[in-house]
Amino acid sequence: MNKVIVLLGPTGVGKTGVSILLAKVLNTEIISADSMQVYKYMNIGTAKPTPEERAAITHHMIDIVDPWESYSTGKYIEAVVPIIENVHKKGKIPLIVGGTGLYIKAMTRGIFSGPSADWTLRKELLSMEEEEKRSLYNYLKELDPDVAEKITTNDTRRIIRALEVCLKSNKSMSEMQKKFTKPLPYEFVKIGLQRERKELYRMIESRVDEMINIGLVEEVKNILKMNPDRTPMQAIGYKEIAMYLHGGITIDEAIKLIKKGSKRYAKRQLTWFNKEKSIHWIDITGIHDNTVILDLISDVLS
Repeated sequence: MNKVIVLLGPTGVGKTGVSILLAKVLNTEIISADSMQVYKYMNIGTAKPTPEERAAITHHMIDIVDPWESYSTGKYIEAVVPIIENVHKKGKIPLIVGGTGLYIKAMTRGIFSGPSADWTLRKELLSMEEEEKRSLYNYLKELDPDVAEKITTNDTRRIIRALEVCLKSNKSMSEMQKKFTKPLPYEFVKIGLQRERKELYRMIESRVDEMINIGLVEEVKNILKMNPDRTPMQAIGYKEIAMYLHGGITIDEAIKLIKKGSKRYAKRQLTWFNKEKSIHWIDITGIHDNTVILDLISDVLS
């Protein structure tokens, strides 16, 4: 079975710099696993690799859709499989780098995408719920009791999605999940970078300050002119600066919110990754020399 290396970890931990060195040592290409780096023009707030870094190493799954387009995990998997295959054909081991747990889970454990969204059906279901509370949950219990058991009665979004799958496919969501949820057919070697929480938070704060200094506000201004899809503008850093630009908060309040949101996101990422099996965690607390981190990673890979 062909091997794929996954370098993961929370936002701000220091994945990008060391991934460039690792890719050079392995003579390979990097595949981003970041749900926001897929969007064009969103460079500073998503901490994309610099033009110099991308010139040094071939990067994939960055700048592939416009901000006004929606993107999904299913689309990501469809696009990433031929890239992995092509890198393998070159005799190289692909290096996946990122912090979007859902993308990594979809590759390593499989994920069920199901039929596409039907907004007309969703509106009809919502109107049913407005007429009678809990009606959708009770409906789901009839159609798919296994899935209903895993969803709380007030999680309307997930209830509607489960009903949408049942009604559009004429099969229960639980049945389809069992049938279609399969990991990609590769040997995944997962390496996680982690730091002591206070150090990670300090680094996140410094990175946010740097983003502001190099032009995040101007970047958000330009993207807002493009009439972007709702999803990218909900990204941390973009929604807060948009609030500032619309006069809702001051720039200092926006920066404070970005730092707070980024720390919460890092915490959620770690919670997600802790559910993943077979991650070789490397504690890099106090280490800021990428060559030293590279040596630690090389020890795991050897």
